[in-house]
Amino acid sequence: MNQYFENNKNLKSDINKIKAKIKDTDFVFYTDNGVFNKKGLDYGTRLLLENIDLTNKKSFLDVGCGCGPIGIYISMQNKNYTVDMIDVNERAIHLCNMSKKENNLTNINVFKSDVYENITKKYDLIITNPPIHAGKKKVYEIIEKAKDYLNNNGNLWVVIRKDQGAKSLISDMEDIYNVNIVCKDKGFFILKFDIN
Repeated sequence: MNQYFENNKNLKSDINKIKAKIKDTDFVFYTDNGVFNKKGLDYGTRLLLENIDLTNKKSFLDVGCGCGPIGIYISMQNKNYTVDMIDVNERAIHLCNMSKKENNLTNINVFKSDVYENITKKYDLIITNPPIHAGKKKVYEIIEKAKDYLNNNGNLWVVIRKDQGAKSLISDMEDIYNVNIVCKDKGFFILKFDIN
């Protein structure tokens, strides 16, 4: 099976244009085979974006951006925001660049990075809908190492399902972060991590 966190250049392309609306923001993004959110905006991502607090934040990193709805939405909230979007999947990078152009956004940088390997600065906010199927080790790497890339008073926002280990994740990260459950709905947890 082809996974969205892999690069499979032999996978047939089938690009779709998806329209979405969150709160009062209309936007579009492109999807394709081999990239998460192939059929449209998933409920967990929607819930995250409906609850995320952007107050007093200016710089953002979308880790494992997939086809890009998180970064696209955030960049549209304020043209003065700086939004970096990273993924290991080259097809995802291509789709995000298509979406960036379609939405006329100039405050987004999209580039390839396996977790934080190509990250050289710090952010006010890091956001992820982590690649659960890449395994617990990869998910924990994204969350644990985020602290090294957050500005003072910065935080990490994560969406994860209860049946994908939300409660154990909270328990495992309490030595590193002050973890707040912002919202729970339909089995999804929206979590905010502040550095202890």
